[in-house]
Amino acid sequence: MSESVYNRIAMLRAERGVSRRQLSEALGIHYQTVGYLERGEYSPSLYLALRIAQYFEVPVEVVFSTDPFPRLGSRGSERSA
Repeated sequence: MSESVYNRIAMLRAERGVSRRQLSEALGIHYQTVGYLERGEYSPSLYLALRIAQYFEVPVEVVFSTDPFPRLGSRGSERSA
């Protein structure tokens, strides 16, 4: 059983115009750690996950999940006739 943690950090950063360096400085972590988190190469501690969610002012479930997030615009085949 895989213990992957999926996240939307890159999407939230892009949406709000925040660089990896800006986020890392606000959280007190190395900027490369943000990249590792975004790529799923590193799972954050609970404390760091909560701080990231707090930074973006969203519930932690919006940022992190144990299941892959659906791709944007993938609600099915909604086509206009």
